[in-house]
Amino acid sequence: MSQPPSPRRSARVTTATIARMHADGERIAMLTAYDYPTARILDEAGIPMLLVGDSLGQVMLGYDSTVRVTMAEMLHHTKAVSRGTEHALVVADMPFLSYGVSSEASLENAGQLLREGGAGAVKLEGGERSARTIETIVRAGIPVMGHIGLTPQSIHQLGGHRVQGRTREAARQLLSDALAVQQAGAFAVVLELVPQQLAAAVTERLRVPTIGIGAGAGCSGQVQVITDVLGMNADFTPKHARHYVELHDVIKAAAEAWRADVVAGAFPGSEQTVDMDEAVLDEVLGRTELDRPERMEQGAGIPLDRDL
Repeated sequence: MSQPPSPRRSARVTTATIARMHADGERIAMLTAYDYPTARILDEAGIPMLLVGDSLGQVMLGYDSTVRVTMAEMLHHTKAVSRGTEHALVVADMPFLSYGVSSEASLENAGQLLREGGAGAVKLEGGERSARTIETIVRAGIPVMGHIGLTPQSIHQLGGHRVQGRTREAARQLLSDALAVQQAGAFAVVLELVPQQLAAAVTERLRVPTIGIGAGAGCSGQVQVITDVLGMNADFTPKHARHYVELHDVIKAAAEAWRADVVAGAFPGSEQTVDMDEAVLDEVLGRTELDRPERMEQGAGIPLDRDL
């Protein structure tokens, strides 16, 4: 099966690049990244957008929800991903309570993710309720990606990870949220856990691209959590995810094989070992002619063994 051509990588992807891709009808791929080596690989693979999602709280840090993720943690991971990219647009999630409390705090935190973190844009959750915040940040020159549907930071209000927009009222609210986010100046909007028909209808009504996750193929693009794509979790796979490799099994098998080699004395082998000149070692350990006892009595040699 032939592979689609990678996007041209002569320059850094920007929000203008994403807008051109959308205008040309090109589907937009986005993956999460949380560390330097993964970011390098995904950048080399031609992924145009990398999301430093607050999902790192669960998949990288072992938290029970994204609510626990702090600005310091987001900055730490955003810096790592930014250092690992040359071409992809890095989008950093604004964590819980880092926005929407006051305009000043929202702007300061968004600016920090760009100024210190090296991100090219930020993402924040909420539709109509976040429109004013989005507008404030965009007016300051910071690109914003919206996020509606299932918003993980509001999981306690939503009552769990449930598909959003199934009723008439909820669907209409989601449409209103999408339009509000666009009107506020967002360059794109994530649609999470939304019925595919509704997601397609929202996409048709917006000028900016929609990035779906659990929202069907009718969106302008797709985003997935990288650990799901790589099959890193053997216990749970979301319905909307697909494993493209089973790295959990690969990594576990490699670790088991390495441990067995260590126990058996087969690792390290000669290929992993460095030798030194035996004559130099003899000098270091006091095993040369000068180190004979009678020479030591004459003041020659190195009394190294006695020092040890």
